[in-house]
Amino acid sequence: MGHNQELGQRGEVLAAQYLMGRGIHVLARNWRCPIGEIDIVADDAGTLVAVEVKTRSGLGFGHPAEAVDAVKLRRLHRLASAWCRAAGQPRRRRRVDVIAIIAVPGQHHRVAYFKEVTP
Repeated sequence: MGHNQELGQRGEVLAAQYLMGRGIHVLARNWRCPIGEIDIVADDAGTLVAVEVKTRSGLGFGHPAEAVDAVKLRRLHRLASAWCRAAGQPRRRRRVDVIAIIAVPGQHHRVAYFKEVTP
């Protein structure tokens, strides 16, 4: 497994822990369907949350959240709807959140959490 893949997986674990620490229930990780993948599917007091996780080891390529553009956000909103349909809950309230993690080796990681992100 490459460095970026390991970093991404570590970021998803940290993001799931971050959400659970805030009382948000993680339903699935890396949920896939024909139109794409949701990093974390969660439930926040009855609201379905599709969470995109971006992790970087520094700011050399910009803040991780900057990698989530309007095209990605539109896809995530479609994916959240697809998850709800697949779960038999097509009318369920849903939102897209972004968690950006900066994980510098040998230092504490920094987490930025953006709720209800729209394109």
